[in-house]
Amino acid sequence: MVSVGPELISPRSARVTAARRLARRNFRGKERLFLAEGPQAVREAAAHRTGDTATLVELFITPEAAERYADIVGAARAAGARVHLASDEVVADISTTVTPQGLVGVCRFLDTPFEEILAARPRLVAVLAHVRDPGNAGTVLRCADAAGADAVVLTDASVDLYNPKAVRASVGSHFHLPVAVGVPVERAVSGLRDAGVRLLAADGAGDRDLDEELDKGTMGGPTAWIFGNEAWGLPEETRALADAVVRVPIHGKAESLNLATAAAVCLYASARAQRAAGGSRSVTES
Repeated sequence: MVSVGPELISPRSARVTAARRLARRNFRGKERLFLAEGPQAVREAAAHRTGDTATLVELFITPEAAERYADIVGAARAAGARVHLASDEVVADISTTVTPQGLVGVCRFLDTPFEEILAARPRLVAVLAHVRDPGNAGTVLRCADAAGADAVVLTDASVDLYNPKAVRASVGSHFHLPVAVGVPVERAVSGLRDAGVRLLAADGAGDRDLDEELDKGTMGGPTAWIFGNEAWGLPEETRALADAVVRVPIHGKAESLNLATAAAVCLYASARAQRAAGGSRSVTES
């Protein structure tokens, strides 16, 4: 048995109550803490630091999970997190999933000031404008991470980055790249443009075709993709802020692509074009 301290057996204990409240947005905002569930997310949280500050604050883990994931227990301890051996009932009470995996971490907020993202001269950015579904937000974050994006920006009209469903959908990508939250869309566009980034709005009714843009070689420079709401896309005023409105071509009979799929296609297209361009930072004219 991995020794991690006394077992928590009551869902009504103060520590468990405090952790359980983090499933609610107002408590997350007040405490600037959020929940990360499952071995992948907790492992990434234990390894993550912001400067000298460890991200993982606490770990609640069942005896069975502690044996199975002894490496995570060790990493949590090394990060200075409080590790609580907890009953299945306690972990299930904290968890927001139907089938808990036996471990839940309490983590410090990760968001990065937008000005820091701009100062780093990003080459590939995903901007989520008016995205309301937490699962989609987390999946786009995961896609951006996989495509090698430098940052993700959530506008002030978008879902909470730390919603448990968003954290689960990102599968640990919350801990891999800078994310700015609560940025007004006009500020996001103007800041990125001033940093030399071309703004492309992804929209099924766009007047530019992604394949044609790739063929013309216009996508090798620093680029930010603006993705809109799942149901109604981007409002006209947001599309008007972009340098171009680009559609993903539909070659078959599908009516459309969902948000996360379209985001993956667009981000990977830019990533490939940028690699082919040899890492050029020049902005191609619209």
